Amino acid sequence: MRVLVAPQEFKGSLAADEAAAAIASGIRRAHREWTLDILPLSDGGPGLLDAMRRAVKADTMAAVVHDALGRKVLARYLRVRATGEVIIEAAQANGLLHLKSEERDALHADSFGVGEIIADAAKEAPSRMIIGVGGSATTDGGAGAVRALGARFTGMAGRELPPGGAALADLERIAWERPAWAAGIEFVVATDVTNPLCGANGAARVYAPQKGASPAEVDQLEAALYRYAMVVRRHFGVELSDMPGAGAAGGLAGGLAVFLGARIASGFDLVAEAAGLPGRLAAADIVVTGEGRFDAQSAQGKVTGRLMELAAAASKPVVVFAGQAADGDAVRTIASIEPEESKAMENAATLLTELAAAWAAGL
Repeated sequence: MRVLVAPQEFKGSLAADEAAAAIASGIRRAHREWTLDILPLSDGGPGLLDAMRRAVKADTMAAVVHDALGRKVLARYLRVRATGEVIIEAAQANGLLHLKSEERDALHADSFGVGEIIADAAKEAPSRMIIGVGGSATTDGGAGAVRALGARFTGMAGRELPPGGAALADLERIAWERPAWAAGIEFVVATDVTNPLCGANGAARVYAPQKGASPAEVDQLEAALYRYAMVVRRHFGVELSDMPGAGAAGGLAGGLAVFLGARIASGFDLVAEAAGLPGRLAAADIVVTGEGRFDAQSAQGKVTGRLMELAAAASKPVVVFAGQAADGDAVRTIASIEPEESKAMENAATLLTELAAAWAAGL
């Protein structure tokens, strides 16, 4: 039996490589004779650098930037040796991973640090820059990121707006001139979602609650992003509010599309191509994947959903492990053996190994 073990991160508890190792350990406990192809994956969020580092030869670069609350952090990115192109994981700057749960501040969290990474990575003039935008703590439409690249966002009185998405409600004017160095770079935003910036499926309504926003704050951010989209339309003639994928990472994807001309693409497809997924899937007898929570969003570009689609098309059986799952989802969950969430997350690796071992023992 040849098994392709290809999970994404279990958000808040396990990185993709840790999840893959835990699953593999459980399978080996039951069947040492099976051949395991270990392939941790990412759809553009946290884990993108690790997934791409395994797929291509690249040098790890670093820059001191600011996190979503303006504190200095060390952010890493990759420079591919063969091509010189750059791979950035935006969450290295504006990610929830830098914040304690009580520090989440959806109204004021800012993507400035992402622009700082872009500026640092641009110094050696790469031909292409891939920016994975998942796992963000921000809902500022990418305004902070382009502010770091020279943009100015001012209100009615001509004063520069403070950081954060809420301040965009007072936006009146955008001063922006695309840097000369950006002309020779192809910018690609890697994301796992197709949500627009505004509306019922937009950045504020769908994702801001995960970033600490109360219902009233969601309304506030929604109004601010509508104002932002209106001013962008007036200045640049681009309709940002309903652009597919623009709502990714609190609108960071949309901001990069407008100001840098970035193309919004599937993060899963970029990683899958680099890692040679089609050939590895064809060689497998069964596919094992997983994530922290399996629900309706899993089918919207995330690793688990996309891998299930590809496995079905190739007539390969697929098994999904998850921390939790929405009612009715036929997946194997850590919650089924440890219902207390805090304990489940604290012992996620051990429990995932037990789950995988029990599944494998039944075959």
